[in-house]
Amino acid sequence: MKPEVIYRTVGSCDVEVPGPFCLVVFGASGDLTRRKIIPSVYRLYRNRLLPDNFFIVGTARTEMNDSDFRDSMRDAVRTAFPEDFDDNLWLEFTKKIYYIQVDYGEINSYKSLKERLVPLEGRYNTMGNRIFYLAIPPAVYETVILNLGSSGLSKECGGYTHVVIEKPFGRDLESARKLNAVLKRCFKERQIYRMDHYLAKETVQNILVFRFANSIFEPLWNRRYIDHVQITVAETLGVEHRANYYEKAGVIRDMFQNHIFQLLALTAMEPPSVFEADRVRDEKVKVFRSIRPFPLDRLQDYVVVGQYGKGRIADKEVVGYREEHGVSPDSTTPTFAALKVFIDNWRWNGVPFYLRSGKRLSRRKAEISIHYREVPHIMFAKTIRDSIEPNTLVLRVQPDEGISLIVQARTPGSRVCLNRVVMDFTYQKVFFLDAYERVLLDCMQGDQMLFVREDGVELTWALLTPLIEKLESETRPEKFPNYASGSSGPDEAELLLKKDGRVWRAL
Repeated sequence: MKPEVIYRTVGSCDVEVPGPFCLVVFGASGDLTRRKIIPSVYRLYRNRLLPDNFFIVGTARTEMNDSDFRDSMRDAVRTAFPEDFDDNLWLEFTKKIYYIQVDYGEINSYKSLKERLVPLEGRYNTMGNRIFYLAIPPAVYETVILNLGSSGLSKECGGYTHVVIEKPFGRDLESARKLNAVLKRCFKERQIYRMDHYLAKETVQNILVFRFANSIFEPLWNRRYIDHVQITVAETLGVEHRANYYEKAGVIRDMFQNHIFQLLALTAMEPPSVFEADRVRDEKVKVFRSIRPFPLDRLQDYVVVGQYGKGRIADKEVVGYREEHGVSPDSTTPTFAALKVFIDNWRWNGVPFYLRSGKRLSRRKAEISIHYREVPHIMFAKTIRDSIEPNTLVLRVQPDEGISLIVQARTPGSRVCLNRVVMDFTYQKVFFLDAYERVLLDCMQGDQMLFVREDGVELTWALLTPLIEKLESETRPEKFPNYASGSSGPDEAELLLKKDGRVWRAL
């Protein structure tokens, strides 16, 4: 008999409350746990979206006891929610938090962890449901996964056992395949949650609803009516404290293999037969299989990369990438990339998708813009002087979340004069889940819709690895920096569209 499903209303949203669970966080002394994971669990608890029966165990190499860890997490949550922190509520919440020191490479540490979990599971009656969240450096993923398997912690005993893995999932096709193989030795695919928190944003999830629940748009969502598509994820921030990671990754590994290709798939996919996790992921994988490989002998027609130099952001002088702490003075790591992608299938044949992402750009922005074809016949040619701007549909992911449609209308007056009109919808400032809160809830509920499947990971790496290797072998230090901080990116990115008779939407 299945347990009763409980919903709680928060604001205007009905949210399903998961069943009992225990959450084990590897890397509990790290930045991700302090900034995102524990504050997200606390906020779910504060909004009554967690069951009564749950507990959290933090694990790391750092020597701490339960009290030390609780104090550390209290400071982290208070920093995350300075105005909403509730001391009385924290006293309740903190009773569910524990800590155990673990040596990631020592099997006896996992046996000690198991011995600690069993009595806690009995006390909190969590029904054997376990979530292992790997908030650790990618270099120790394999070690932890294999030891979870060797110690028997990966087995399901009466409940579920899930493992959550943060990006980056590999750094190329070979490493992604190796990590997948290690996972499959210890876990089944239904237990594995490869997380891309970008997919959990409410505005990203709304793309499918907007496309497939509105009959006036889906018939026009194809090569017959759409001229091209632009996907932009721009940041004003620089590399910040991530230079050690970013120098080894670069913008294509950091943003395109996961976030941007996922946005591309949601924009281009066919409607699934039913709205279920594997059916949705099937359709996304079909998109990846249909993407035309990059022609490595003429990349200049398809790819532009850049690296930011010094400049101004919000009237403040900022240094160039090579002057950032931890960055090589002759680094060739790209902080900007623009790609032209074609999807060779019936719906999108011949329609270019222009993708761009970069750091230290003039504005923070994430959006998908659908640019429709020009009208086939200008009946107003004798009465208007200017060309008619084609219609554009813009799906704004952040920060001004919403949807806008740019159409043409007549300006009042004696002669025919057309003017662009923006029909705009902005998401109301009502309660909705933070991306980390959403993925944590989905993992607790066993919903893999927002998590990336093995074949999806490997297909995106298969597309991008040859491109990355070609760029890394040919990019010379003197080529960078090639755009100023606070600009819209390198001039070559503008030319990528200009030679096709198109322009980027302004940042």
